Amino acid sequence: MSDRPRGLAGQANLSRMAFGYATSQILYAAVRLGVPDLLAEEAVPVARLAERTGSDPGALHRLLRALVVLGVAEEGEPGCFTLTPQGRPLRADHPWSMRSSLLLLGDPATWQAWGALTHSVRTGETAWDHAHGEPLFDHLARHPDLSAVFNRAMREGTERIAPALPRAYDFTGAQTVVDVGGGNGTLLAAVLAATPGVKGILFDTAEGVAGADEEFRRAGLSDRCVIETGDFFEAVPGGDVMLVKGVLHDWDDRRCVTLLRSCRRSIAADGRLLVLEPVMPSALGTPEAAGAVMSDIAMLVYTGGRERGSAEFGDLLAAAGFDLTEVTPPLGGSEIRILVAHPA
Repeated sequence: MSDRPRGLAGQANLSRMAFGYATSQILYAAVRLGVPDLLAEEAVPVARLAERTGSDPGALHRLLRALVVLGVAEEGEPGCFTLTPQGRPLRADHPWSMRSSLLLLGDPATWQAWGALTHSVRTGETAWDHAHGEPLFDHLARHPDLSAVFNRAMREGTERIAPALPRAYDFTGAQTVVDVGGGNGTLLAAVLAATPGVKGILFDTAEGVAGADEEFRRAGLSDRCVIETGDFFEAVPGGDVMLVKGVLHDWDDRRCVTLLRSCRRSIAADGRLLVLEPVMPSALGTPEAAGAVMSDIAMLVYTGGRERGSAEFGDLLAAAGFDLTEVTPPLGGSEIRILVAHPA
């Protein structure tokens, strides 16, 4: 077989990768304009879509054709478009919505940070800090609109794995579950709903817990959960089970140990610490490995943190006074695992 067809196929794959940024911006533009929500129930003519989104009809038609090529929209009658099943999670009201994640990934501030990836690779510095002159969380504190999008995007990611946590780990016997850095409480609500009688404490910054009252009220859990705010590097509330999801990968080893020592000071002597993070595998040929590696690059861009292997997590936990006793299989088809630790 000639090498030419093989070479052309390889070139086509590389071309798709190289234009990945264009795909991201096509989806971002569609979500920002509200197109997926307008196409939710029926095929809509371009002229009506343009009027409702305040768009140029010709340019919007071109965007819609791109959505068709990407497989997230389809054209029935000429000039009339609707969503495909693949495109439905772009809607705001979809149970697995990715809308806020797209708004975060496509935001100009995020876009600019990814443009500084080469600088990060050359220097080891965080791309976000280089692009914006300040760390991500400081930037979010000064830009409440972007902070709100960020928090909603984090919620979307948590919603995808939250139901799997109480199925994968037995919370029987727990009295008080503390969710450290738990955002709006999506994960904690899933645990409490599945474990009657258990109390919960949600702990995060004031910005982080925005919307938590409504989350617990909607789930009928307001009487079982307390919301507290503060700095988890300084101290965390006490409990016999602690959850730390998607937090350690934001920070370098020194800051991780500081946070974990805060947990160690507050956890019950017979308590359990559950760290939920991607775990970097030794082999890279699996979907789980792909997710962990891409998340690791994202941490280089956003926060200066990183993804870690199970041995590295064991070292962090040991430095903070914990013994790592178990690493579960991935949760709900994601790359997230539960690392179970007990006070040493």
